[in-house]
Amino acid sequence: MIAGGAGARPARHPLTAIVPTFNEEESLPDCLDSVRFADEVLVVDSFSTDRTVVIARARGARVIQRAYGYSAQQKNWAIPQATHEWVLLVDADERVTPELRDEILALLEAGPRADGYWIRRANFFMGRHIRRCGWGGDTVIRLFRRDVSRYQDRRVHAEIDLAGRLPALDHPLEHHTFRSFAQYWRKLDLYSDWGARQMCLEGRRTGGAGIALRTCGRFFRMYVLKLGFLEGAHGVVLSLFGAFTVYLKYARLWELQITGKRPDAAAAGPASDVAGPGPLVGETAGRREDGATRRPRP
Repeated sequence: MIAGGAGARPARHPLTAIVPTFNEEESLPDCLDSVRFADEVLVVDSFSTDRTVVIARARGARVIQRAYGYSAQQKNWAIPQATHEWVLLVDADERVTPELRDEILALLEAGPRADGYWIRRANFFMGRHIRRCGWGGDTVIRLFRRDVSRYQDRRVHAEIDLAGRLPALDHPLEHHTFRSFAQYWRKLDLYSDWGARQMCLEGRRTGGAGIALRTCGRFFRMYVLKLGFLEGAHGVVLSLFGAFTVYLKYARLWELQITGKRPDAAAAGPASDVAGPGPLVGETAGRREDGATRRPRP
């Protein structure tokens, strides 16, 4: 924080917005426009082959590039590159709303009292804000102090690891996770593979009954218990996506068991020839219902 003259009110804490990218030319312009209020916008690119880097530089972002390993690893490398002490991390398919922007700026001006803050996400699927199917309680730690905040060293579903109870902001991030079926199938393929490898490394096992029960249970939970039927056709499609995600993840775990292939730590990340929507895509349809995302801690 920069001090003013005698009796002057201290200026607000400056902010770096970090945006991880890989081939995000479709989503990136709206994302960068939403974080223009930050004192620095840092795009951390995994050597995109489309116009991502051109778009980022044209909008005034500082661009650095690094080969992608896995999400937590990439973000943990990116965080210390931020110029400012306070960091807002936003994925390319997310948008900071004007209300959230104003809340963040007011917090930085008043002086943050915690090292990190939970932010709720408003998730959109095929143009519709999904409030049911278990998507209404999705929360992430995205505003945090640079020097004390790092992600858990997990290949999937990692979160910022900070001690103590953290407050939650009032206004949400918009999360436009679905661009097309082709993009989403690729996302499901990537995350089910990484999830299966992670579970195998943790010593988890499954069988035919477990696969069937978990798959059917996911659909029932999302569509019935979490009131997905009130979302109309969007709820049907989304609940089936969630169920299929669970099926694919546990079927792949079963495959690793019967083939005797135990992945090493490096194998739990994406292969170097993986293409598609990018390595830093958002979570799969089923993640928000499997308890991987922690609730806000007021």
